[in-house]
Amino acid sequence: MNPHTAAAAAGAAGSGGDRTTWQAGKARNWAGNVSFSASTVHRPQSVAELSTVVAGHRRVKAVGSGYSFSTVADTEGALVRLDRMPKVIEIDADRSRVRVAAGITFAELAPELHRLGFALQNLGSLPHITVAGACATGTHGSGNANPSIAAGVREVELVTADGSLARLDRSSPGFGGAVVSLGALGVATHLTLDLVPAYDVEQYVWEGLQWEDLLREVEAVTACAHSVSVFTDWHRGHSVWVKRRVHDPLPDLAFTGARPASGPRHPLAGLPAENCSPQEGVPGPWWERLPHFRADRLPSTGNELQSEYFVPLGRAREALSAVHALRDRIGPVLQLSELRTQAADEAWIGPGHGRDSLAVHFTWRLDVPGVLQVLPAVEAALAPFAPRPHWGKLFTVAPEALAARYPRWEDFRALRTALDPEGTFRNPLTDRYFG
Repeated sequence: MNPHTAAAAAGAAGSGGDRTTWQAGKARNWAGNVSFSASTVHRPQSVAELSTVVAGHRRVKAVGSGYSFSTVADTEGALVRLDRMPKVIEIDADRSRVRVAAGITFAELAPELHRLGFALQNLGSLPHITVAGACATGTHGSGNANPSIAAGVREVELVTADGSLARLDRSSPGFGGAVVSLGALGVATHLTLDLVPAYDVEQYVWEGLQWEDLLREVEAVTACAHSVSVFTDWHRGHSVWVKRRVHDPLPDLAFTGARPASGPRHPLAGLPAENCSPQEGVPGPWWERLPHFRADRLPSTGNELQSEYFVPLGRAREALSAVHALRDRIGPVLQLSELRTQAADEAWIGPGHGRDSLAVHFTWRLDVPGVLQVLPAVEAALAPFAPRPHWGKLFTVAPEALAARYPRWEDFRALRTALDPEGTFRNPLTDRYFG
């Protein structure tokens, strides 16, 4: 068993499900499947205070809002949260960029950007997550033309192992490894992001799509709007969530055999649709439509685990067929899958590095032993397509297999050694994969 998934399994017993806890010895992630090993938990209120914390500990890791399911943020040393740092939002309107505090959430950032006439190119399905945490793990939204959130970062400001400050921007030789970094280079304090003009979005749900029709029309479905998600349990009819920018052509998926939903929907039947962003074609700001879930409501289901694998978009049909063949095996532990697309980016260890991708996402039941039994089968089925897992979710891919799927893997290892020679920001997950 992979050490980081083994740690997750050990932390699952008695989990409360959907609440994070941030006390030393009691710290847990949102799902409750990871019990953090940290000896101390710090919530600094300034960069100077953060620098003192980092310089004073042999091991340090920063954690965002706790929505990761892997042990990417675990440490036996000092766990750092940035939620009490100043909520910096500094917009440079002339150059269409914004400098933000690393610990700010998208729910805090997006409304302010929109108020001033700006937007981000895309958002993830949850607005509850922090900007730095999303970028560090390669988190993304959906859309054939939309790269990961990290691709929009122009500059990263870090507290390094000795407490000093470092700044890397797009002109820096190591910038490709500095954004999707797993927190292995330092603790991010601020990021500067590209902006686009604010825009409105309409969201539509189509349902009743049959498997054969989805497989035949997958390219047309994923290309039909700014952001598209397909929800499936790999057995019955499938639904398509279409997020259209208001001035783009109106998609009509009737050619696939799907039909418009008769009312608001939650991705999982039986759960309250009011937790989800507005649907039925009602226009609204980008930040209220691109995420699936409202910022003031429970995201997703609460009691769950997640995995996600990125495969080349050009091989979507083959990859989907491979997973579909496992539907009876994964069914007992699966709640729902989501299919999204992502444009290529340049992050060295980002799942979308250098290739347009189909992301095959699994929302599992909160059953760590059961999930760990099926993950190797899923990974073996996808192996011909060189799948890259989402760093913040559960996976068991061997280090040597994963290293072969990233052309800049060794460059990231060298950057990690250069910026953190004493291993202050190491943890079992990064040691397993990067030595």
